[in-house]
Amino acid sequence: MGPVDSSPDITTPPAAAELLGLGLDVAREAGALLLAGREGTVEAEATKSSPTDIVTALDRASEALVARRLREARPQDGLLGEEGSDTPGTSGVRWIVDPLDGTVNFLYRLPNWAVSIAAEVAGEVVAGVVHAPALGLTYTAVRGGGALRWTTAAATARTSAGSGLGAGTAGTPGEADPEKLTGSPVTDLRGALVATGFGYTEQRRTAQVAVLTRVVPRVRDIRRMGAAALDLCAAAAGTVDAYYERGLHPWDHAAGALVASEAGLRVGGLDGRAPGEDLVVAAPPPLFDALTALLAEHPRADSD
Repeated sequence: MGPVDSSPDITTPPAAAELLGLGLDVAREAGALLLAGREGTVEAEATKSSPTDIVTALDRASEALVARRLREARPQDGLLGEEGSDTPGTSGVRWIVDPLDGTVNFLYRLPNWAVSIAAEVAGEVVAGVVHAPALGLTYTAVRGGGALRWTTAAATARTSAGSGLGAGTAGTPGEADPEKLTGSPVTDLRGALVATGFGYTEQRRTAQVAVLTRVVPRVRDIRRMGAAALDLCAAAAGTVDAYYERGLHPWDHAAGALVASEAGLRVGGLDGRAPGEDLVVAAPPPLFDALTALLAEHPRADSD
């Protein structure tokens, strides 16, 4: 019998917890970079799909940092990022990254922004982290392992070094013990606080307002907070009861949707479709059918 090859088999998928640990470390580092940048002057550097769809230098700096750190740790992995990263890999793992979810909030110094990192193995998201340092919140999930919310003091650039944002293991991203997320107990859509968001083009916003005028009278109220990943996490935590939005890209929802589903929410589109750019809906099972039925009425929430 010949010698045994003891070299690692890069085709063997890594454990989801291992991927989460790496994603969490990188998200904390990117969050610290953004906090430091937020202390200075932040301006819109360019626009993308419309004049209201902005990007700052810090969006790009955060994505460059995340890409570099992931490449250093796992050079065979693929990467898809909002600000242009699209690298194929050979390991079967792909990272899906929003380096600054909630850019407009960040620009206006509102705290509702986050770094979102998800790890996908063979086309299925298995680990996700949504790190919101200005809120003092970090959400994590592993497929089949539930979803957690970690709380720290809301950070600034001056305090982040000592707040647990830049050091620690995957199991200790904050100062307090984590809270397991189980979604909202609300079962009647009329009593549901529903989060949503709007696109960037005039045509899409006009269509979304038409849907909204139908939804508002039939729910408790609407919230528009400006960061899709955090909206999904808010639904997972029961901070809002449900969420829907049209026009999301994979980096907008990959990590947050895993957090929501691991908290027990149903995540999908209309007519049994998977969540995607047409529509993402996240709600506890007792609310999901009623909400999707409402969104399927004319004009449908998954069309312009």
